[in-house]
Amino acid sequence: MAHLDRQRAMRLMQAARLDALLLLTPESFAYATGAPAGVATMWRRAGAVAAIVPADPTIDCAAVVTDLFEADFRASSMIHDIRVHPIWVETGDIRGLDGTVATDEALIRQAWEKQGRAPGFARPETFDPTTGFRLVAELLAARGLAKARIGVEFDSLSVTDFHLLSATLPDAELVDASNLVQRLKMIKSPQEIGFLRTAVELAEAGIETLRDAIAIGASRDGLAAAWKAGVDAEVTRRGVHNLTGSWEYVSVGENPWTKGGEVAPGALIKVDVGCLVAGYTSDTGRTFVVGEPSRMQAALFDALRQGFEVGLALLKPGNLLKDVHQATSQAIGRAGFPGYTRGHFGHGLGASLGSEEWPFISRDADIAIEPGMVLAFETPWYVDGVGGMIIENQYLITETGYEAMNRLPTGLVVV
Repeated sequence: MAHLDRQRAMRLMQAARLDALLLLTPESFAYATGAPAGVATMWRRAGAVAAIVPADPTIDCAAVVTDLFEADFRASSMIHDIRVHPIWVETGDIRGLDGTVATDEALIRQAWEKQGRAPGFARPETFDPTTGFRLVAELLAARGLAKARIGVEFDSLSVTDFHLLSATLPDAELVDASNLVQRLKMIKSPQEIGFLRTAVELAEAGIETLRDAIAIGASRDGLAAAWKAGVDAEVTRRGVHNLTGSWEYVSVGENPWTKGGEVAPGALIKVDVGCLVAGYTSDTGRTFVVGEPSRMQAALFDALRQGFEVGLALLKPGNLLKDVHQATSQAIGRAGFPGYTRGHFGHGLGASLGSEEWPFISRDADIAIEPGMVLAFETPWYVDGVGGMIIENQYLITETGYEAMNRLPTGLVVV
């Protein structure tokens, strides 16, 4: 299922005076088409796939796909106007053909003829981006967009691929639409929200299992394994079939960066974890302490708590993200640490390359909060000699405020 909102896309493109978007990254391709991009995108080179989104919503979208994933695309996407080009993987389909032919080679040749394979056909080393771009040009021309202003995500386009694309579209004006696409993806569809909700619920089931495994002498790796076991058990219990990954940053003890260490009396245990459902990642952070916290542990965490509570109160439609950042920083300063500084106190969530997606809750984020956003809001601190501490929840922004997708308490948990 595609998550693209054509009406929102139209408004954003009209404001930017764009006639169409040309989406070349695998994430944007899947977002716009609802279909997997396929293995040819593994090198992060443009031209393997493409989605064309005209600003006029009455004009159909189009796509360039690879031959290995043509069937998957047709089964997954509502886009019908596609162009197909070959990749390195040899294929064939003998289903429905005459199996009484004299030789196996003749049957395979029959399958290739059915595919429309021309004499002298040869597969490329991986894929040919110039072929993909030529097919893009054909689709644009068919929509009267050969000389149009086309928005492209420049921040994901190599210099080499930009020159190839420009040469293939000599009459078009290519415009950087990186931020426009980010703004488009910023508002989540109901299905995307469902993915993120399931992902955080799985991650929290793992946190509960990790919490129960905390004991003197337990290793960092053992606690991380307990978290993953808890996630897997919840996946099985709920029958989740679209878990696509997980990640963890668990630290134990005074060094917040180490991958080693064992639980000792007074140790802080920082848990920053996420699960991916259909490629959409959650992000949650919790902190545990073995026994009563020390004076410094308590003071640092209480400052984070105060900042979190003040910033959270501003997560409402219409407020600017930079104001959330400023209020959070000021509250931590008032709690006794005016020198505390952090570049951002959270971020969007989605199906991006990493666990953090634009927009960021930063001092320069002149972005108004809107209903439909899903944000991870966090106040972390990492102090060698004390340990790592974090409070992090993910929130769905509603018409009137926010809805917490987490259910576990955010305080410093004594075990």
